[in-house]
Amino acid sequence: MIKIEIKKGDITVEQTDAIVNAANNSLLGGGGVDGAIHRAAGSELLEACRKLNGCQTGEAKLTAGFRLAAKYVIHTVGPVWKGGVEQESEKLKSAYKNSLKLADENGCKSIAFPNISTGVYGFPKEKAVLIVKETIDTLLPDLKNITQINFVCFDEENYQYYLKTFNHV
Repeated sequence: MIKIEIKKGDITVEQTDAIVNAANNSLLGGGGVDGAIHRAAGSELLEACRKLNGCQTGEAKLTAGFRLAAKYVIHTVGPVWKGGVEQESEKLKSAYKNSLKLADENGCKSIAFPNISTGVYGFPKEKAVLIVKETIDTLLPDLKNITQINFVCFDEENYQYYLKTFNHV
């Protein structure tokens, strides 16, 4: 049985085996959660990301967590919302799916996700959480190692959508 927890707070302090970074295609840091994770992990994270040669939207890559409590950082690139005309929903689904699979393949028992693409990338928050729920529900039977999934919401609006959607109210 996989336990799902919804939190409001700072993903950089999560004590899970892996945290997911909502990165940009370069993987070299940026704003929002990406910048926060890079600052908290230290300069070694940037050096490790340089060796990954970027990441396509919807894909995921793994590095050590360095100064974070998490052993690993899984970097994934969510889509920029363009009104739904460029397969943004499928790309968001892939970002979550590929992150979960990568964590599971690397023996992670626990993983923490931010709200991918719902900040400056503009993905509608309510639509995003429905995609996340569907993706998680579909993948749960295939996960061999993961027993804990945390969704760490930075803002109140996402937090409320997650509580409602995952029936944690």
